[in-house]
Amino acid sequence: MNARDRAPKMARADGVHVETAGAGSPLVLIHGFAMHGGVFAPLVPALAQRHRVHVVDLPGHGASAPIAPYDLGALASALDRATADEEQPLALLGWSLGGTVALEFARTRPARVRRVVLVATTPSFVARPDWPHAMAPATLARFGDELRVAYRATLLRFLTLQVQGSDEGRRTLAELRERLFARGDPDPRQLDAALSVLRDADLRPSLPGVRAPALVIGGARDALVPLAATKALAAALPNAAHRTIDGAAHAPFLSHPAAFAAALESVRDD
Repeated sequence: MNARDRAPKMARADGVHVETAGAGSPLVLIHGFAMHGGVFAPLVPALAQRHRVHVVDLPGHGASAPIAPYDLGALASALDRATADEEQPLALLGWSLGGTVALEFARTRPARVRRVVLVATTPSFVARPDWPHAMAPATLARFGDELRVAYRATLLRFLTLQVQGSDEGRRTLAELRERLFARGDPDPRQLDAALSVLRDADLRPSLPGVRAPALVIGGARDALVPLAATKALAAALPNAAHRTIDGAAHAPFLSHPAAFAAALESVRDD
């Protein structure tokens, strides 16, 4: 593969912004709530050595157009359209909300998926009577109220929560803050809708139907998606392994890149 193969190529599929780099088996990177695909920039050069990497901006985030209705099924459909030109089965790497989208995509389009990597992902972002490994619904509702009043300040506070407890917190926070608005402001109405996806999604009943090999990666100090949630997710999936990144919070691929790369390498299938 030459340098030209690795140079990012940008495209839109029905309003979905995609950047592609590298050659090899296809790998799709799906970012988390309020972010955009640029958050994965530190990972792409190494991944593009052996993959054709497609970095997607979810609808209403980054350079992608808004959609309506905005729900989990619509997000999976948008991802389907954005990768429609890819004939080979996909590996999906989803972070947080992106992991939720990856799970829905793998459940509803199993023939299109080769493997899923779920980073700081939970089947239910909010606590339920039989699911204590999550945020209280009232806490998420309050966050939504604050987001509607002053979304920029609220998002900056949200980034602080993402790195809380990490032993690389200060550096990771600076990196997230630098990237947050690098592609413009996210659409506030789409953020509200994305928050509803996090509030409403409970994928636990559907997990036995996700047959693709899966790797679940959790940060030992994650305050948003506790390690107990990622371990429970891995245990519920039929064909999954779990890796813990010690010292990491909600963004282990930024705070602990070497440990994250080692986790990916431990289940490499290509």
